[in-house]
Amino acid sequence: MKSNLKITRIVVQSRNKNRFNVFIDNVYSLSLDIYQLSQLNLKVGQTINQTELAQLKTDSQFGKLYSQALGYCLKRPRSNKEIKDYLSRKIKVNNKAKDKILEVELIQRVQARLAQKGYLDDEKFARFWIENYQVKKGVSRRKLASTLRAKGVEKTIVNVVLAETARHDLNELEKVVNKKRVHYQDERRLIAYLVRQGFSYDEVLQVLNKTDN
Repeated sequence: MKSNLKITRIVVQSRNKNRFNVFIDNVYSLSLDIYQLSQLNLKVGQTINQTELAQLKTDSQFGKLYSQALGYCLKRPRSNKEIKDYLSRKIKVNNKAKDKILEVELIQRVQARLAQKGYLDDEKFARFWIENYQVKKGVSRRKLASTLRAKGVEKTIVNVVLAETARHDLNELEKVVNKKRVHYQDERRLIAYLVRQGFSYDEVLQVLNKTDN
């Protein structure tokens, strides 16, 4: 294995003008985005060793994963757990060597960059979720809390954000009743359904009695 390697070509990709293919000793070795290329200050004719090449390949993986994760975040806010799970799926497809240490390091590195840029914040995510999740259909505070916990948001954050919201179970319950009542001829089954959605039994009866009048 050669100890001294030379960067012989750096060319822009035809399909992605923000990424550049890097050739080592006239053989394609990796790609980097324009920001990475600038930060690393790579130049044609530059000599590197095997350790440096391995680090460049890791940087290449990071750049690709960060770009994918950023696109995922831009569709809607994500929790840290959602990003971790998303990146794990992406890495497992490409990480044939199954390097667990590298996988963890890459995920943490991407999460750190997203957080630094303001794209990853569990408290902001929780606020977004509470104010937007099933607004028209209605949802109980208990279900909001359990959904956020399932998405990895800490209980203390969930409690703080729920305390701030103006959403009230009675109002949310009316939305659900108006939508679902037509589908239930047996009111007992409707009550059971509503209780399973996290609404209290007393509130369910209160809203049903109100809508009957």
